[in-house]
Amino acid sequence: MKHCFLLSLVLFICGLQLQAQTKVLVPYPAQFGNKPLDGRLLLLLSTNNKDEPRFQISDGPQTQQVFGINVDNWMPGQTKTIDVKAFGYPVENMKQLKPGTYHVQVLLHMYETFKRKDGHTVKLPMDRGEGQHWNTAPGNLYNKPVQLRFSNTGSDVVTVKLDSKIPPIDSPKDTKYIKHIKIQSKLLTEFWGRPMYIGAHVLLPEGWDTHPTVKYPLAIFHGHFPDDFSGFRTDPPDPNLQPDYIARFNLSGYNRIVQQEAYNFYKQWSGPDFPRVIAIEIQHPTPYYDDSYAVNSANNGPYGDAIVYELIPEIEKRFRGIGEGWARFMYGGSTGGWEVLAAQIFYPTQFNGCYSACPDPIDFRAYTVIDIYKDKNAYYQEGPFRKTLRPGHRNYLGHVDSYVRDSNLRELALGTNSRSGDQWDVWESVYSPVGDDGYPKPIWNKYSGDIDTSVAAYWKEHYDLGHILERDWNKIGEHLKGKIKIYCGDMDNYYLNNAVYLMEERLKKLNNPKADAFVDYGDRAEHCWNGDHTQPNYISRLRYNQMFITRWAEEVKTRSPKGVDLTSWRY
Repeated sequence: MKHCFLLSLVLFICGLQLQAQTKVLVPYPAQFGNKPLDGRLLLLLSTNNKDEPRFQISDGPQTQQVFGINVDNWMPGQTKTIDVKAFGYPVENMKQLKPGTYHVQVLLHMYETFKRKDGHTVKLPMDRGEGQHWNTAPGNLYNKPVQLRFSNTGSDVVTVKLDSKIPPIDSPKDTKYIKHIKIQSKLLTEFWGRPMYIGAHVLLPEGWDTHPTVKYPLAIFHGHFPDDFSGFRTDPPDPNLQPDYIARFNLSGYNRIVQQEAYNFYKQWSGPDFPRVIAIEIQHPTPYYDDSYAVNSANNGPYGDAIVYELIPEIEKRFRGIGEGWARFMYGGSTGGWEVLAAQIFYPTQFNGCYSACPDPIDFRAYTVIDIYKDKNAYYQEGPFRKTLRPGHRNYLGHVDSYVRDSNLRELALGTNSRSGDQWDVWESVYSPVGDDGYPKPIWNKYSGDIDTSVAAYWKEHYDLGHILERDWNKIGEHLKGKIKIYCGDMDNYYLNNAVYLMEERLKKLNNPKADAFVDYGDRAEHCWNGDHTQPNYISRLRYNQMFITRWAEEVKTRSPKGVDLTSWRY
């Protein structure tokens, strides 16, 4: 019996040593040129062929597998090796991979070199029109999926060649109502040491061309990177549209609902009673994310100033905006919800109101489910005898399908140094100081979750909106009273309502003047709830423009300087 146990132990140890030899070899892709390459080389595995593996990586239970390694100065003739040293998600190490046949894909997420104004040289993925998505970024190299068997017996050495390149994305075309603007930002170009651009999709009001003397207010819809002005369609829904299924809403045919809502908005926009304003969606991707969060930051540069002092005045100049702070307002949800509140606080006289729905954490005592000032670890609640994982995503009933640790380890597999292009990394790129290596200084150890209190202190003074609002109220309060409106579902999928509760407490305590703010909650409402108690979330989330433009058009009557023109743009 003893001998059998020893033999089994020897075989187990030898097995681990053999598994450590499993390798995927990727030759330099000479057919696409001969320049040195930098980036993140990803090995993607799936157990199904429902879609390419690159489109099946997520935080949820059905995610497929990714391993990643950094590639620096990859030269012609060299072969890169992905083996047990590669970090993976959700299986962390290749030696832990179950034997079996997989659909296999390799993708190189390309980095460029930036020599920034602050003296740091960094390698980052420049947005190429896709909104910072590694799996669709033009110029990225990949292979068409192949089936390979991994036995984990020690003899698995396979070669996968990068045989395809993601093509460029066509720019949207101007129409009667929608125009597109793109400018080179002097401020951002100086910071990044290369030409940097920001832009917007501009929805012109009905009658803009037939009322050449009228100047219009500016409605700024903040959110993620838009490929065109969203939710506006001049044609009825496509009668041949094949219905899709949205698991989040347990709804079939949501694509037709989206088209119908977009067409309904067009009819309202062009109808006789809708306020005549210029509505815009801003494009401001950074090398870290699909947008900048509309503020100045140490790692991203002066995006806030670029938007407020370069882009917005140019839009107003080209399209006859009024061009004054009282005639600009903002609305948005999620990322956009944080942005509109931040921009209103940081530029209090430049905007006359913000409608913030389901905002990203606006008080870092509830950074989703983490108090970055008191908690020692972001991933676990730690007791004397056990550690409990912190939840990351839930449904409206509170059922959890992923944890904070899951999404952070997925990001770590996709890119080190805050380069995954995803949520936790972008917050880090916006809120953190610059580290010694030129990349964002981590708020916590990406692998262990241990929080850096010095970084938390920096975040508090620079980007904790609740703290900043309270700290600076005696300076900015007169410019903000009545301008802040916040909406959030009390079952937000990402627990964003927790920070809204804390912000509401602060707003109620503000005096001299009173904040006169409005905060509202949707019962059992999930992410993107925006204050409409009459419609399900899957409808109201499509009606930001209709809701907030009409609401502001009434509010501005009580919150504008005496003598300004409130009538000519109401034809």
